[in-house]
Amino acid sequence: MALHVVLVHPEIHWNTGNAGRTCLAVGATLHLIEPLGFSLDDRAVKRAGLDYWEYVDLRVWPSWEAFEAQLPALGTPWFFSTKAPQLFWDAPLGTSADTVLVFGRETAGLPPALHARFADRFVMMPMDATHVRSLNLSTTVALAAYEVLRQRRG
Repeated sequence: MALHVVLVHPEIHWNTGNAGRTCLAVGATLHLIEPLGFSLDDRAVKRAGLDYWEYVDLRVWPSWEAFEAQLPALGTPWFFSTKAPQLFWDAPLGTSADTVLVFGRETAGLPPALHARFADRFVMMPMDATHVRSLNLSTTVALAAYEVLRQRRG
């Protein structure tokens, strides 16, 4: 049962480093879709991933199109957005043999074309939006990855 975490055009190196550490902790592969808002050679990425970064199962894709061509072979995708109609814990994230969790960039989320094409696969984190418009990307990755593990346990 494979788990894949996909960051589409991530912009902040700390978030990517932290997501990588979470992926390592849960046995997931981290996929990064270019363009990236930083260099993977940046010491800050490795510092955020601590001394674990070298062990992260990392795949870098030149574009969403290149990644999407391989998506059916990776597993069942779930897309995360603050605009999704379904809460993530109400979705069967962990019931597929292989699961792909897809997250958009920090400042803009996922592009409208993906919202339209995969509308029934979008989920959101519950939150009181009175003062918060979104959660930190690396926090969301961790919550989602551990929800997959929780569902697979049952």
